[in-house]
Amino acid sequence: MSPAFFVRPGAGQHASPPAKGASMTFELYYWDGIPGRGEFVRLALEQAGADYTDMARADGGTERMMAMMKSSPTETPPFAPPFLKHGELLVSHVANILLYLGGRLDLAPKDEAGRLETNGLQLTITDFLTEIHDCHHPVGTALYYEDQKAEALRRSESFLGERLPKFLGYFERQCSASAQGNIHAVGGMLTYVDLSLFQVVEGLRYAFPKAMKAAEPDYPQLVALAAQVRALPRIKAYLSSERRLAFNENGIFRHYPELDRPPA
Repeated sequence: MSPAFFVRPGAGQHASPPAKGASMTFELYYWDGIPGRGEFVRLALEQAGADYTDMARADGGTERMMAMMKSSPTETPPFAPPFLKHGELLVSHVANILLYLGGRLDLAPKDEAGRLETNGLQLTITDFLTEIHDCHHPVGTALYYEDQKAEALRRSESFLGERLPKFLGYFERQCSASAQGNIHAVGGMLTYVDLSLFQVVEGLRYAFPKAMKAAEPDYPQLVALAAQVRALPRIKAYLSSERRLAFNENGIFRHYPELDRPPA
């Protein structure tokens, strides 16, 4: 695959996004080998049947991604992946990317209030992911897990006992049945937040299977939403494809048995 190039607008100008419905390929940049934060973008692209390329999984893709961050010709290069390139436009941060994609992929309400509500829920998911990640790396990301096991155990106990039910309870309250009887988080329609909540539930089941088995009966709407997303034809096909990256101990959701304790 040839390198992806970005054409910088003239001084004082900004790249214009392609028109809604344009067939231009989306280019997703994220680390190869881990689902991580990039998976939340992939799920939206997959559900929409969008034409996209997972750039870092192509030959030399990671090197191109690093080059774009270090010497991007944009006025504001991305700090870190994931970021999305669409035509001349470069969008960084998961919630920002999904805000951009939502209207284009029919995965967000059309009214401004609905779009803002959806974005707000995605930002709360971002906060949730930070706390999940910090269960296994509470001291520093540059340290190995083995260098902070005692702190990780203490952090996980607090997370599972206090923060997990707080976040799950919040999202449970956001879920409601549509006129068709399906469970959704926003406006009675399938949005990117539903897809993201599916990934969160799946990730928590991987990282904390015992804790989630004990907790899930308290969140029936959220569990039902995750099951509905898994059954969507395009998501079902994606999950069984090679494009879906398995959870592993290099991502946000990591399974360390000693950290998985059902809350008292």
